[in-house]
Amino acid sequence: MSTLLCLGFGYSATHYVARHGSRFDRIIGTTRTAANAAELGACRFGERTVEMIEFDGEVVTPALIDAVRAASVLLVSISPAAGIDPTLARLNNTLAAAPRLASIVYLSTIAVYGNHDGAWIDEETPLTPALTRAEDRIEAWRALGTARGVPVSVIRIAGIYGPGQNALETVKTGRARRIVKPGQVFNRIHVDDLAEIIDRAVAMGLSRRAGDVFNAADDEPTAPGDPIAYAAGLLGVAPPPEISFEEAKKQMSPFAISFYGESKRVRNARIKSVLGVKLRYPTYREGLQALAGKD
Repeated sequence: MSTLLCLGFGYSATHYVARHGSRFDRIIGTTRTAANAAELGACRFGERTVEMIEFDGEVVTPALIDAVRAASVLLVSISPAAGIDPTLARLNNTLAAAPRLASIVYLSTIAVYGNHDGAWIDEETPLTPALTRAEDRIEAWRALGTARGVPVSVIRIAGIYGPGQNALETVKTGRARRIVKPGQVFNRIHVDDLAEIIDRAVAMGLSRRAGDVFNAADDEPTAPGDPIAYAAGLLGVAPPPEISFEEAKKQMSPFAISFYGESKRVRNARIKSVLGVKLRYPTYREGLQALAGKD
């Protein structure tokens, strides 16, 4: 029996299961609270239901240990706490002895590359020194995979958008802001394309090919306000007025300000050449058109 264990059953994992869950006989997910587990366990994702287990990053239950022992594929997307990977911290010995494990896919972020002032970067670009703990976590997963003979693929993800989480929604609800910072660009990825990238990485591991690092990004890095203006056009409304970053940051959280401190153009050639992915939504325009029902 093939079993997928999603350590962190969030936006990316739910869409992966909805599109590619038929690959597995059994699907298990973790979430931080019992309330979330009950809610998600009552849902269908595509044609599948998911067995949900509570895991708050601290308490390891017998059900979670059994899930790890049953897993043939791990999809890991649990956020670190104070730089520590809770899965490795609490489950390392169980993972090291998991008898059926055949493929690990670890979801990361392109933020690990830091700021490059709009220059092009790829998977060989060194990580920013301030985020070396992210690389330490990856190396720990790779070490686990090497010890077990299990391929570990790392997917570094650009700004995710898709159903319920996109520029159309922010424009419709009046939350959209067209913040202008000269030279600021970044990539995005539609969650359906991300699901395809994940599935190709899972399949690569199951075929016993060595794991790799992949940038999950679209073909066209652009200014942050471009999708907002385009979404407004699709909706037939005026876009929100432009506002300078210097003015906008007066009301921004430290996290949001740090986001605007990074600018880079992300190459995605490896998802195409190694995984054979053909993006359904190569730019935000195709993605927003589909979400607006105008594709």
